[in-house]
Amino acid sequence: MPAAWILLPLGLGTALVGSVGGLGGAILLVPLLVVLGVDPRLAAPLGIMSVAAGSLAAAPRQLGDGLVHQRLGVLLEIPASAGAIVGALVGNVIDADVLARLLGIVAIGAAFAGATRKGMRNLPSPTFGAEPAGEWPGTLGGSYHLGDEVVPYSARRVPAGLGAMIGAGIISGLAGIGGGFVKTPVMSELMHVPVKVAAATTTFTVGITAAAGLAVFSSQGRVDTHAGAAVVVGSLAGGLLGARVQSRLHPQAARWVISGLLVGIGVLLLVTAR
Repeated sequence: MPAAWILLPLGLGTALVGSVGGLGGAILLVPLLVVLGVDPRLAAPLGIMSVAAGSLAAAPRQLGDGLVHQRLGVLLEIPASAGAIVGALVGNVIDADVLARLLGIVAIGAAFAGATRKGMRNLPSPTFGAEPAGEWPGTLGGSYHLGDEVVPYSARRVPAGLGAMIGAGIISGLAGIGGGFVKTPVMSELMHVPVKVAAATTTFTVGITAAAGLAVFSSQGRVDTHAGAAVVVGSLAGGLLGARVQSRLHPQAARWVISGLLVGIGVLLLVTAR
């Protein structure tokens, strides 16, 4: 296991990038740890701990900016958490290399879907000029501020989104990566939620998915508390910084950042698969 002085900056950097893109830092941290020689069975719990810490740190800023849709996040989190428990329980059965290759292909496909879409799907509306940013109570819609303008939105294809979240949860439990790199594209491209809202809502909820998987890892005795402490401290700082950066990004810039990260993640997963 790498020393704490290596794990702490790794946690900080990956959580920062993960919070900006709503992907969860573990999708970067776990492959990096494997490259450094950490057993994937030990890297997965560290990744889950990083996700939980980054989510906890970023949530207050994102909630204050009105970017998190709590109702939608909780609704989608129910199947995701169930999937995370299943994934953690069957993780010893699935071949790690097969899983890594599959995740790499999915990540690159999601990046292509986001990068090739032109323009903004949800446009500012003068009708909502005095509307405060945030979700609309009792609905799966809301609005967020884009400069001095207000952009309304409403989630679509909810049943399909719920089904996709089961898969995201299973991936999270299997690989210890939080599932954010699946959740954010699903919300943005499938459910037509604005990318900044999708990223912030994903960052807010992946901590819950992570907690479900971590409970199983702990019961299996796979949690290294000393290494985990270093990762958590770094991830808390990274989550705070990432939330600040994310709030300043234009939606199109955010989409390009996320697509670029997904390509890098996909290539990293394909290369590290033995």
